Amino acid sequence: HREPHVHRIGELCGVARRRGGSEAPRVMHYRNLLAFAHDIAAAAAAWLIAYWLRFNMEIPEYYFGAMLKILLLAVPLQAAVFWGFGLYRGIWRYASLPDLQRILLAVGLAAVIIATAVSMMQLQYLVPRSVLVLDPLLLVLAMGGSRFAYRAWREHQLYGAMHLRGEPTLVLGAGDAAVSLIKEVSRSEEWRVVGLLDDDPAKLGRLLNGVRVLGRLDEVARWAEQLRVKHAIVALPSAAARIRRRTVEAATRTGLNVLTVPSFDDLLSGKVTVSQVRRVELDDLLGRDPVELDSAGLHGLLGGKVVMISGAGGSIGSELCRQISRFRPQRLIFFELNEFSLYRLEQEFRKDFPAIEIVCTIGDVKNAARVAQLIREHRPSVLFHAAAYKHVPLMETDNAWEAVLNNALGSYSIAATAAAAGVEKFVLISTDKAVNPTNVMGASKRLSEIICQSLQKSGGMQIVMVRFGNVLGSAGSVVPKFREQIARGGPLTVTHPDITRYFMLIPEAAQLVLQAGLMGKGGEIFVLDMGEPVKIVDLARDLIRLSGFTEDDIKIVFTGLRAGEKLYEELLADDEHTLPTPHPKLRIAQAKPAAPEHLEDILAWLRQPDPASDEEVRRRLRDWLPEYTDGPAAATGARAAANSLASITRF
Repeated sequence: HREPHVHRIGELCGVARRRGGSEAPRVMHYRNLLAFAHDIAAAAAAWLIAYWLRFNMEIPEYYFGAMLKILLLAVPLQAAVFWGFGLYRGIWRYASLPDLQRILLAVGLAAVIIATAVSMMQLQYLVPRSVLVLDPLLLVLAMGGSRFAYRAWREHQLYGAMHLRGEPTLVLGAGDAAVSLIKEVSRSEEWRVVGLLDDDPAKLGRLLNGVRVLGRLDEVARWAEQLRVKHAIVALPSAAARIRRRTVEAATRTGLNVLTVPSFDDLLSGKVTVSQVRRVELDDLLGRDPVELDSAGLHGLLGGKVVMISGAGGSIGSELCRQISRFRPQRLIFFELNEFSLYRLEQEFRKDFPAIEIVCTIGDVKNAARVAQLIREHRPSVLFHAAAYKHVPLMETDNAWEAVLNNALGSYSIAATAAAAGVEKFVLISTDKAVNPTNVMGASKRLSEIICQSLQKSGGMQIVMVRFGNVLGSAGSVVPKFREQIARGGPLTVTHPDITRYFMLIPEAAQLVLQAGLMGKGGEIFVLDMGEPVKIVDLARDLIRLSGFTEDDIKIVFTGLRAGEKLYEELLADDEHTLPTPHPKLRIAQAKPAAPEHLEDILAWLRQPDPASDEEVRRRLRDWLPEYTDGPAAATGARAAANSLASITRF
């Protein structure tokens, strides 16, 4: 698919080299003169043919003489206008709609000038009005037609035989993206489009760029077999996510090698073109619709402001930094404990966002003195707290105390310092594992929510909490692990056949965090619409299939639930309910209010000099969080609770 573009680049480089050498002026001058001479000849021919048509192919002797004499006036005027409009700066092989527009303008202006000149000079020769109308029409046809005919001939010379050599391919979709794709693929030796499929009945049987719309999207298996197709390209960038997922699944079940065009947002941004097809990823199968952001509101919240992000080097933290940069903050403060993660983020922003002022700071959120120093020095207006320990099994055994210190005490340290320093808004990134927690990690995040709720004061810093589930492809998540296992030849390890999780894309999660931060007025816990829960085993099967294997090639092995792990995640606790918001993907969880007296007890315990044992951590968490349960029963429970909450967790 790259070869035609390589050919083009080589040709253009050749032109550049000729321009740089002594040969360039002669070659370019010759081509310009040839094009100019063509248009002068076309102008003269159009003038003569206009008279010929006007008098039904028999020009009277009187008008014949007048025609020739006025021709000597009209053609030089037209030639001057054509040159002035820059009609000879382009290359005919790349003639396009803008070239035709320039021709129309130039010919139209020349026609007006000629008519005005004939009228003002009061020549003794009468010029029929129909000639003044026919002449520009004929001239546009001659000049535009010759350019596009030359382009068609050149492209046939370069690409005419390629469509016979490529692999037969179906394009799924028959919209604008498909039309552009067919045009690009026609110049490729890799693929040959043999048909289109689309659900719009009005398009059935129609031809798009010479390719017929054969049937509906769900008929892909039939047409793949009939046409002996092994490849399919999904060209539905603006379709609903469920339609794209259904289409991809139907094509992959057929055994086709499925590719897709870039997303609609990427196409609009200009970062990619339709021709840059890629393999289908899990992101495409997740079936998430684009997030609608209040851009004006976010510009008001973030534009021209100093914004600080803790945990800036992590999956969510780094994506928050990227999303925030779109709204032109005055300065971004990256706060991160991991040196290498911070270095990578710094390099990325120096390269991709050079206009954004960044400050890269290393430190621990539990270090109150370091946090206070940074906030006093940089005076952020908005602070996003994404730093946390999130890996459930690691935090469950041998690291329970560190999990609570980092997630709970760290949240207090940064939130209390921010409130005292006059930060306007503080956004805590929480998790669905804080709902009816069965592990230390989830309980520590629920504890951080309670601490932040207790710090919310009327008229003070607005503290907003945002809960969401797993993000696809984040560090430490199941997808990178599956990819590594596939690269080793398998097997893929899944803890339980029925284990399910909510998934969303990292950019979507970051965008909704920003939207929640904008909408929050203080004290709310926002819950993101995570869509439908996904079975991890289905995710594993999708990834195997997308990697070009079958379950006979890569086995799936069930290893049993790990410490602190439960089968089903919940987004709301038993004693909570939600309120709608103006945004369809955000709701507010009405959580049980935190008891203010608990805050001092919690902080006193967290500040004790000696580390607590895992068992003591669990015991104290049970004291403050009645909904927290641990042990084997908790790991396999919660299904009934999840079912009872289904009506309120489906937004």
